[in-house]
Amino acid sequence: VQLQASGGGLVQAGGSLRLSCAASGVSFNSAAMGWFRQAPGKEREFVAAIGRSGRTTYYTDSVKGRFTTSRDNARSTVYLQMNSLKPEDTAVYSCAAYLHVYGSSWLRGIGYDYWGQGTQVTVSS
Repeated sequence: VQLQASGGGLVQAGGSLRLSCAASGVSFNSAAMGWFRQAPGKEREFVAAIGRSGRTTYYTDSVKGRFTTSRDNARSTVYLQMNSLKPEDTAVYSCAAYLHVYGSSWLRGIGYDYWGQGTQVTVSS
């Protein structure tokens, strides 16, 4: 299983970025997908998640109204649109796949099976 995140970069506060995470070697339609981030010196933070069909999503409070996650099952890709970026959004962003058939812990950022390498997002003030 490979999860490859891309789309990070340097942006000014108030700007936007769209992250992509392409999956291979996994039945993408069977996976809930999550986005996590880790800033230097801080613990990993669960940011957003999207269910298998795309109908159910979750956002941590700090990004609600600014970030939107979506998925294209035909392309085995999940996206994270980030708008109104703030310096505190600076982190390495990673995607993860949740393959358990039952359970909803993916909505709490728990139980993810596979992780991708991250992409750096830097927001300057």
